[in-house]
Amino acid sequence: MWNLFDCKMILTLVLVFNMIYKFTLSASDKRRYVRVVKETDSKSVGLCLRRFESCCRRLCFVPCENLVLESQRVVVTGYRNISELYMLPCKRAGGGEVAVVEEEGSIHSPETLIKKPRRTDLPSIASATTATTGNARSTDNSIATTTTNSNSHGSGGTGTDSLMMALGNGNSADIDEDLHSRQLAVYGRETMRRLFASNVLISGMQGLGVEIAKNLILAGVKSVTLHDEGVVELWDLSSNFIFSEDDVGKNRARASVQKLQELNNSVVISTLTTELTKEQLSDFQAVVFTDISLEKAMEFDDYCHNHQPPIAFIKSEVRGLFGNVFCDFGPEFTVFDVDGEDPHTAIIASISNDNPALISCVDDERVEFQDGDFVMFSEVHGMTELNDGKPRKVKNARPYSFSIDEDTTNYSSYEKGGIVTQVKQPKLLNFKPLREALKDPGDFLLSDFSKFDRPPLLHLAFQALDKFIVELGRFPVAGSEDDAQKFISLAININDSLADGRLEEIDHKLLHHFAFGARAVLNPMAAMFGGIVGQEVVKACSGKFHPLFQFFYFDSVESLPKEPLDPSDLKPLNSRYDAQISVFGSKLQKIMEEAKVYIVGSGALGCEFLKNLALMGVSCGNQGKLTITDDDVIEKSNLSRQFLFRDWNIGQAKSTVAASAAALINPHLKIEALQNRANPESENVFDDTFWENLNVVVNALDNVNARLYIDQRCLYFQKPLLESGTLGAKCNTQMVIPHLTENYGASRDPPEKQAPMCTVHSFPHNIDHCLTWARSEFEGLLEKTPAEVNAYLTSPSEYSSAMKNAGDAQARENLDRVLECLDKERCETFQDCITWARLRFEDYFADRVKQLTFTFPEDATTSNGTPFWSAPKRFPRPLQFSVDDVSHLHFVMAASILRAETFGIPIPDWVMSSTKLADAVNKVIVPDFQPKENVKIVTDEKATSLSSASIDDAAVINELIMKLEKCQKQLPPGFKMNPIQFEKDDDTNYHMDLIAGLANMRARNYGIPEVDKLKAKFIAGRIIPAIATATAMATGLVCLELYKVLDGGHKLEDYRNTFANLALPLFSMAEPVPPKVVKHRDMSWTVWDRWILRDNPTLRELLQWLQDKGLNAYSISFGSCLLYNSMFPRHKDRMDKKMVDLARDVAKAELPPYRRHFDVVVACEDEDDNDIDIPQISIYFK
Repeated sequence: MWNLFDCKMILTLVLVFNMIYKFTLSASDKRRYVRVVKETDSKSVGLCLRRFESCCRRLCFVPCENLVLESQRVVVTGYRNISELYMLPCKRAGGGEVAVVEEEGSIHSPETLIKKPRRTDLPSIASATTATTGNARSTDNSIATTTTNSNSHGSGGTGTDSLMMALGNGNSADIDEDLHSRQLAVYGRETMRRLFASNVLISGMQGLGVEIAKNLILAGVKSVTLHDEGVVELWDLSSNFIFSEDDVGKNRARASVQKLQELNNSVVISTLTTELTKEQLSDFQAVVFTDISLEKAMEFDDYCHNHQPPIAFIKSEVRGLFGNVFCDFGPEFTVFDVDGEDPHTAIIASISNDNPALISCVDDERVEFQDGDFVMFSEVHGMTELNDGKPRKVKNARPYSFSIDEDTTNYSSYEKGGIVTQVKQPKLLNFKPLREALKDPGDFLLSDFSKFDRPPLLHLAFQALDKFIVELGRFPVAGSEDDAQKFISLAININDSLADGRLEEIDHKLLHHFAFGARAVLNPMAAMFGGIVGQEVVKACSGKFHPLFQFFYFDSVESLPKEPLDPSDLKPLNSRYDAQISVFGSKLQKIMEEAKVYIVGSGALGCEFLKNLALMGVSCGNQGKLTITDDDVIEKSNLSRQFLFRDWNIGQAKSTVAASAAALINPHLKIEALQNRANPESENVFDDTFWENLNVVVNALDNVNARLYIDQRCLYFQKPLLESGTLGAKCNTQMVIPHLTENYGASRDPPEKQAPMCTVHSFPHNIDHCLTWARSEFEGLLEKTPAEVNAYLTSPSEYSSAMKNAGDAQARENLDRVLECLDKERCETFQDCITWARLRFEDYFADRVKQLTFTFPEDATTSNGTPFWSAPKRFPRPLQFSVDDVSHLHFVMAASILRAETFGIPIPDWVMSSTKLADAVNKVIVPDFQPKENVKIVTDEKATSLSSASIDDAAVINELIMKLEKCQKQLPPGFKMNPIQFEKDDDTNYHMDLIAGLANMRARNYGIPEVDKLKAKFIAGRIIPAIATATAMATGLVCLELYKVLDGGHKLEDYRNTFANLALPLFSMAEPVPPKVVKHRDMSWTVWDRWILRDNPTLRELLQWLQDKGLNAYSISFGSCLLYNSMFPRHKDRMDKKMVDLARDVAKAELPPYRRHFDVVVACEDEDDNDIDIPQISIYFK
């Protein structure tokens, strides 16, 4: 509620902004505003605020809505006080119209209100700043509400300066790169700007609707309007993470707004709670319906399809374990980037004068072009006719060559060089409206080739369900045979009426399952389809990635319990799990509630898993327990995907915050949050008892080493492991089931190809090489060298002794760097830091290049007579420093600031002034450089070090230590340096400024295209691209497998591993690979088996136990220590010793009190002296 003083403050600011921003304000408005500031006429306040609203539109405010005048007060819904207005998101706001306050103070939306025309193109973010309060309309008396949250990601002030600052950013095309960095790595800036300008309607706020809304709000669309006419039921709590029992009876859309708004304050969220009309759809770029009849859907889709411009229409349903998606993006939809991958490039080795021309590429990397791709040539020497920028079509693509359909017979002869780059072509898609597509669906998008005939049947089933609901006014009842038979008969009748596409056979059992679960919206299905549909909306709004064309059907009927379900077991229990019980029965529900689950990681995957498991009721019983661990803390960049975190959680432990948030979703969840890293050092926490009590382990990790460790623990304790991962729009899931499937570590991706050290340091030919070098230099100059200095200063004698004992080239280099840092390069003033930075520029980008080209001139040849500077090598040119080059000056600024930090030197404000900085740089005296003879530059691609050993290393080290001792005496008492650890996600620390500067200047040396700071951050920071949609889909798929694991009766063919690429889209599901079986006599075992020997046996007893199995053990080891070998006579003296005593005495094993056993590796032969791989043997001594 605002008082009159607040209103006066606002109107005063309007007058100020009118002078600054020159927006249109009539003379009468000015006089009226001034009068309100001076007087207390409430009627005038109402008129002024109405005019103020129009000013807000130009100023990018979210305007006031539902203004009610009460004497000297103005009631404004959605804001508690004036300071909240300043904290409202100013970058992006929703479209639509606003309620108007009349002079009498009554509120209405007049029918004469002129509708703002919908934009016919997707505006850039700079223009996406029109601020209104949703999509209210007067014709059907629908109500629109908009909420905001004062806890904005940005800070807001209560004074003119901070407000002006917010307004200054309102029309900015900038994207919050700290927040959206991982998403930017997937989409790029242009797609993000299109998203920021997009208004989306989501109709139906049950589980699927809220999942879609969550993903789009995290992605950062301009506005999301939630539509639902129904109220929250207890049934909804099985799938909707927003609702609580307190929300039962409230309108679904209104009950969703507040918690959804917390996900992203920059997205305007509004609601519609009455029946939609097709005309209302014109305010949106995309509309999504999750609970709509076919008849109404066809009506809305016809309107969207024929609208100019077309409105993207998406219809999706989740019914039990069955789901579908239909997309119609209009009669002509252009996809600008089909797959989202970076254009492929190749380095040319030769081009023939032929028809067609054959292009051979260097064998450094395989050519990724495919027949039909278009490519463009550049930097070709000799055959310059190809450098015309014209795309040419690829044919006859081979691993290291391809042809182009062009006659180069009369072209100039190829000499050297050349880059060929893929040119991505836009693709035009012609969508059919739903009315036509239902009759002629075309090719269905398949996900599981073992269900090749399933999509046509499900196409029929969803139509039969719609007819059932229309005729009976309800869904089929779970467990009702009558309803199931009615549903099946409807499906048969529809099939019989088809002229084309009639099915020869109908699977009655499948339709029976469909009918029983038709009313239920299951959380895993909602999560999976929420990811798919959310991604389709992004495609519709941006043209990025190939849309789903046009139907997709999916089922996971294998998730049902293997034992037949009794209809009575499906009846509701008046609990929040009733929807899930109607599909799986109360028996499995009880098993899930008592499950003991271990989730490793609480990042993006972990947050989704916690939400899913809480809604499913996993570990929510009296005996249930969910343990989650993660040693990481929350950062700003997490907030765009890890939806359980808020900006006020930054810096807090991920697992603790995530566990608290999950407990709010389901208060019955029994959860313990730990901050231990999953590795051998934490086995005192995650001990044998912990592992033995588990039912299942869920990985939510982001690195391979941790995954392999958990995989080994699951193997050892024979626990199911549900594995998943994402990379941009791609995701995969892998089920690791004891004795049924191979383990995670059984197959690994090939290691990433590393560029040779000499390439990175002297012969880069792409920007990745430059950035790898830049990060290496950053860490060497600002982290490693200062750390070495501190190590020396902390204990000079010990450090010197260590270097003498090492006596190698590395020790010599370390000492040399320390001495250089403390002697001739020691900085005492900021001007010293500028001098250091300027001389570094000269050294890196001029002197070293001069030396390289002196040692290897442009016409140099190799020992076999071929040109030294042949592809992929690029001949470099030295740079000439200029204060007029902004990039040169920015490099010096970043380098000098960071150098000052390492020495603890205050950074003056004038460094931000280009003029003053240039003056300081011009004071630096740069010595002339003369290349030296006989300088050795490493060219061997197999070399692992640039340092070369010397017979004089020891003498040089002694001399350096003596110089260091003298230098140390000249240092001020207590002198220490401040090592800087690289932090990629803080754009104010100049780390990425320096790395991007280093890389781009080096790229300029070698004629390599430069990159902006964001791209440099992705590569140098090794940022893994990530989006919420892929994460949601992966976790949904995993939780569908979790039903099978906890049920316990499923076979290998029931489980599914999945690879999906939402960009294409591609869904590939297959049963897991079984483990390799080893056979001996009548025994067989796999990697899952572990042989256990109890009762604290002796060595003799162990050998006899194996001999009884027909195995002769000739070697037994514990860790790296040999406990027994048949070739060593003295080892026979150990025969009657306990195995645990041998482990302690011989291997010096320290067995902690909580350990009851230890493991030995035994090498065995059979009777024919053939080696036999046997399982690991566990010796229990307690």
